[in-house]
Amino acid sequence: MKHVIIILLFSLILVGLDYPPTAAPVTSQNIVLILADDLGYGDIGAYGAELIKTPHLDRLAGEGVRLTNFYASGNVCTPSRAGLLTGRYAIRDGLADKTITVKDTRGLPAETTTIAGLLQQHGYRTALIGKWHLGHHTQAQQPNAQGFDSFYGLLQPNDAEQPIYRNKQATDEPLDQSVLTRRFTEEAVRFIENNARQSFFLFLSHSAPHIPLVPSPDFAGTSQAGAYGDVVQELDWSVGQVLDAVQRNELTDNTVIVFTSDNGPFPEGSTGGLRGGKGTAWDGGYRVPFIARWPGQIRAGSMADAMAMNIDLLPTIAEIAGASLPRSVELDGRNILPVLLGNTNDSPHEALFFFNNERIAALRTRRWRMVLSDYPPWRDAKPVLFEATRTREVLLFDMLSDPGEQYDMSRDYRDSRQQLLTHLERGRDTLETLSTHTDSEMYEGLDKN
Repeated sequence: MKHVIIILLFSLILVGLDYPPTAAPVTSQNIVLILADDLGYGDIGAYGAELIKTPHLDRLAGEGVRLTNFYASGNVCTPSRAGLLTGRYAIRDGLADKTITVKDTRGLPAETTTIAGLLQQHGYRTALIGKWHLGHHTQAQQPNAQGFDSFYGLLQPNDAEQPIYRNKQATDEPLDQSVLTRRFTEEAVRFIENNARQSFFLFLSHSAPHIPLVPSPDFAGTSQAGAYGDVVQELDWSVGQVLDAVQRNELTDNTVIVFTSDNGPFPEGSTGGLRGGKGTAWDGGYRVPFIARWPGQIRAGSMADAMAMNIDLLPTIAEIAGASLPRSVELDGRNILPVLLGNTNDSPHEALFFFNNERIAALRTRRWRMVLSDYPPWRDAKPVLFEATRTREVLLFDMLSDPGEQYDMSRDYRDSRQQLLTHLERGRDTLETLSTHTDSEMYEGLDKN
């Protein structure tokens, strides 16, 4: 009994002396999500690039898993980024209709849960460094109100005149395109070093290689792919700096690193042989590189061709972090951790939908991709329905044998065509009905039989 009293008294003395607490050992997995802007599927070495050298990204792929059928949820910036952060098709949050412009008043609704907000509630320190492009009209739409403890970067695309922000305040730093990648990288490294003893989520959202293409002097002329290639090689350098910071702070085994792009390339860049590019309904507008590394969990040098989309990141990261999924919002994304770990190569999706503004312009199952229309969403042009030989037929492509979408198989595989039309009707009923527009001209006369 005397021993118990002595221990209790000693504990009280320590509390009274107010000793600073010892840093708790890190047990949760840190998450680093690196997003490129307009990087094509074929623009890094691990995906076949020859004129652009990306040794750090290639190393990341060699130490982790590479997905070959991973898609952005939008073919332009705002819808894709909304889908990535919320786990939902952007139409659910009113952000599917083109990108947010300087005078636009749209933004992420306050009630929507983001990856950052989910992890913040789970005790993570969260930061966005780089491009936001999900609302700037009110502070409620800006990063600090959407789950990020800290923000440094641009509220709008880098081709718009604007200040660089630190949290809610505009800085007096000039918007010099040639130093943006370096500035964002330095901020990212600083964040990692300052939070090495607590769980953190870093969203490094680059503005490169979005136009204008202005490589820094250190990288100008270093590639065989012009200014575009130089900018991508600087982006790869940035990834190397992040990897070094993680290793230097002894966080390698404790940190999940994900790299992807927000949509296909424009106006330069490689889709790796896929048709189309940014802003189109073709596969090259949506299919993007995806690399994930998690030492001891993800098998090094692995690859998976399961169909997945950036809307899957929220439920997957929640699973990794042990966080509960939000009950107040309906998610479209699914947990793809079993795919990343190599436990399955089956997609959790029966079908994925591809939007051009607020209309489904294409959809995909494992084998098939159906394309309904194609038009750049930033042009004031009437959507073009494909009417092969004037029969109002949709186009159906066998993605296993024809990933370049060159040959329509809808007449030879009518049962498959009908199955995808059934998926299309489901998508229209559950998603297109959320549209803010009533114009249904895009689908007038479409043959469903």
